[in-house]
Amino acid sequence: AIGVSLAELAALCMTGKKLSELGFTHEVKLPYTAVKEAVFPFVKFPGVDITLTPEMKSTGEVMSIDRDGNIAYLKSQIAAGGGLPKSGNVAISVKDEDKADIVPLAEKLVGLGFTIFATLGTSTYLYDAGIKTRALFRISKGRPNMLDLIRERAVQWIINTSEPGAEAMTDEVKMRSKAIAAGIPVTTTVAGAAAALEGLRDQLEFGRFEVCSLQEYHRHLVRK
Repeated sequence: AIGVSLAELAALCMTGKKLSELGFTHEVKLPYTAVKEAVFPFVKFPGVDITLTPEMKSTGEVMSIDRDGNIAYLKSQIAAGGGLPKSGNVAISVKDEDKADIVPLAEKLVGLGFTIFATLGTSTYLYDAGIKTRALFRISKGRPNMLDLIRERAVQWIINTSEPGAEAMTDEVKMRSKAIAAGIPVTTTVAGAAAALEGLRDQLEFGRFEVCSLQEYHRHLVRK
């Protein structure tokens, strides 16, 4: 990202070299944002919960760069296999502590022309905040539910943060696994969804991605 092999410099420092001897004594100022994202093999393991834990689950990583930080984040999601739709339906189901934070995100989705589906608790909260949604049952409580949308290919993005409780966990693991198998992007944190949405909004506003080689980006680096 900065045009310098930090691993090589670190190894040389371990052998007794000084940074001054290696010519690396100034901070590199980036005129762009670089994002590193992990790559996960969940599509190859049906039934495995995609929610992250301290356990190592990634099988690789990607890096994306853009002068717009939001676009850089969106590029990283696309490179890791989780690109977002530009239109369609978004299904939302979040735990109670995330409901307040999901409101501004839902407002932006509606503003971009998306239709929102939400489980009953989330749907009621959004309705009270003035946002119209189409209500869904929990998988174990009735239909229509998230699985129906997935089977019918009627949802293009799912935002889901885990509710406590065994029944809720069983429902959500099943839903997330089916969505990944169907190629539907699933975001499991409100912060991640907000960052991705900002990138999507910038892309829709400014048009196509800028694609440059590393050499082109490195020409604009400033060392201070």
